[in-house]
Amino acid sequence: MEEYRRKLISAEEAAKLVQDNDIVEYGMFATKPIEFDKALAQRAGELKNVSIRATGTILPIPEVIKCDPEQKSFQYFSWYFTALDRKAADLGLVCHCPFNYHEATMLAYNPDFKHFWADVWCAQVTPMDRNGCFNFGLGNSHNRGMALNSRVAIVEVNENMPRCLGGSDEYVHISEIDYIIEGSNPPVFTLPPAAEPTEAERRIAEQIVSEIVDGACLQLGIGALPNLIGNMIAESDLKDLGIQSEMFCDAFVKMYEAGKITNMRKAKDINKSTYSFSLGTQETYDFLNDNPRCASVAVYDTNSPEAIARNDNVVSINNILEIDLLCQVCSESHGLRQISGTGGQLDFVVGAFHSKGGKSFLAFSSTYTDSEGKLHSRIKPLLTPGAIVTVPRTQVHYLVTEYGMVNMKALSIWGRAEALINLAHPDFRDDLLKAAKEMKIWSRTNRIPF
Repeated sequence: MEEYRRKLISAEEAAKLVQDNDIVEYGMFATKPIEFDKALAQRAGELKNVSIRATGTILPIPEVIKCDPEQKSFQYFSWYFTALDRKAADLGLVCHCPFNYHEATMLAYNPDFKHFWADVWCAQVTPMDRNGCFNFGLGNSHNRGMALNSRVAIVEVNENMPRCLGGSDEYVHISEIDYIIEGSNPPVFTLPPAAEPTEAERRIAEQIVSEIVDGACLQLGIGALPNLIGNMIAESDLKDLGIQSEMFCDAFVKMYEAGKITNMRKAKDINKSTYSFSLGTQETYDFLNDNPRCASVAVYDTNSPEAIARNDNVVSINNILEIDLLCQVCSESHGLRQISGTGGQLDFVVGAFHSKGGKSFLAFSSTYTDSEGKLHSRIKPLLTPGAIVTVPRTQVHYLVTEYGMVNMKALSIWGRAEALINLAHPDFRDDLLKAAKEMKIWSRTNRIPF
């Protein structure tokens, strides 16, 4: 406690440690600092050329974005876009940093990437325990590596942050940080309830759940479809399921309550669900708090393809935005507008395929309706100009729409085009078939069973 008192400073004093041209790293997701951010924003106009990086920005809106629209003092960057990041980026206030998520841990520790390291790091943490450790709570990710390799490491204590047991890299010790801020203990950000699933999502979920076997190791993302799949699994006869997922989502709690998750058949972290961050309801946070059945780990330990493939029967389920007849997948942008990021999608597509018995599912409703009520196909002759290829065609495993499921591995470009047209909404199939012929990715031996 003597060391604690010596390192305790105000948020304003902490903000004064930032210098011109510094890189400031905010904690990931729900560990984004609140008091430090407010204090740093007060230095707008005084500081110059400070880069602030975050991962998955959530409410409250960072003050450093709002206070400096001319960006003379601060430029904000995000490794993974949320709805908040998107809206700010539309105003030119946020810039995206692309990466494969498992690489974050590697970059944070590897001295070959010192240019990536932060000058000042600050994240929300739990109160210090009796061993002098601050737990990263809902945002392990690559926080520890960034803290250890920053010029100045600052923790912002929030008594409402769940303590998420490890794992790996789930804490930082008081001897490893420079300063402590005691925050105002705001409630931790929670997600609104997931939207009701559509009929198309129900058909997609039914197909995927039918492919899951006893003892499978699951990765689920965020949104209505993963929650629906989790509910279906909870009501199924499946047993002894395992979890290795970058995100611990609400659906996992329901699966635990139904007795579906034991983690008995995992190759590593047996009897524990491994994850690297969580965004969800308060019920999910309460479940994770001090729960020894769950293990918070560095993102490399959940997401590196080799760590994923170590488990048998991995089932990875992710959403996409659009795909073209060449089988190139975009999951992160509408044209040039960044929507999310690569995140861990490619990590799990590769890792699940290399798992014995593993399957990677890229799921999507065949159509979407724009703001003017016009229906569009998510399967296009070519990706929208500017769209980012998140998953190369060579890595795509299973594709699923409400019209069926297909394993794309080892198919020719003719076979891929035919399979994709079969997965499309019937109203768009004729145009896609015409486009395939014009693109010379069609053979007269191809058949479409409309």
